[in-house]
Amino acid sequence: MIVNAALSQFKSTEVILKTISDVLTIEQIEEIVHWAAGVNGIIIYTMVSPEFRRKITELGRLNGVPTVDILGPVLIRLTDMLEISPLAQPGLFRQLDDDYYMRIEAVDFTIKHDDGLGLKNLDQAEIVILGVSRTTKTPVSIYLSYRGWKVGNIPLIYGRELQPEVTKINPKKVIALTVKPEVLLLIRRERERRYKDLDLVGYTNVREIEREVNFALDLYKKLGCQVVDVTHKSIEETSTEIMRLIYQNMGSKKGMYV
Repeated sequence: MIVNAALSQFKSTEVILKTISDVLTIEQIEEIVHWAAGVNGIIIYTMVSPEFRRKITELGRLNGVPTVDILGPVLIRLTDMLEISPLAQPGLFRQLDDDYYMRIEAVDFTIKHDDGLGLKNLDQAEIVILGVSRTTKTPVSIYLSYRGWKVGNIPLIYGRELQPEVTKINPKKVIALTVKPEVLLLIRRERERRYKDLDLVGYTNVREIEREVNFALDLYKKLGCQVVDVTHKSIEETSTEIMRLIYQNMGSKKGMYV
């Protein structure tokens, strides 16, 4: 972008741009400088490693290739101002960029597959969460999506069998949530208090809740998936346990987030 902005001031001059990424070794730098010398080129670079920057400058002088360091002066000035040294890790900015877009994609997928939505392509989910109402399915799903996981969550309703799309999912990536009935009762009573206008018949009946939880446990057993008891667990604790189970089951992880 910087080079193109500068070249826009030279409309009458035709310039061929060649972008070279993932330059991680001294050998690569040597090849690039020799190539640039052969085509009478100029090297404009953004290298975070002081060693690499010095090498480009040195080889440029030896081979008659002009070099322009874009990132070096910025890093030096920031080091002076912040009184810390940069990590000097090649590819770090691109890595952070890739990680950002991965999380955005995961969040978008998870929102579109919340509360039983998007069954047609549920098989694309990396984690599928099952649970009766108020077992923290949605907040756990969103938390996991911010860490790069594509999550679908399916609500269970007493007396209804699982949808065919759910039964076709590999049970190793299905995590079922359960909770002690007495705790679920308190959670639902609070919701009932807040939303008095909703028709919640049987929603806070302890016998109905017990039947609902046991019904879900029977479904989990038939499906052959692992169960996480969320009683007295925070969203973070539940999410961490789910990530560990998925790693054990599938060998899948999201870098530093596991």
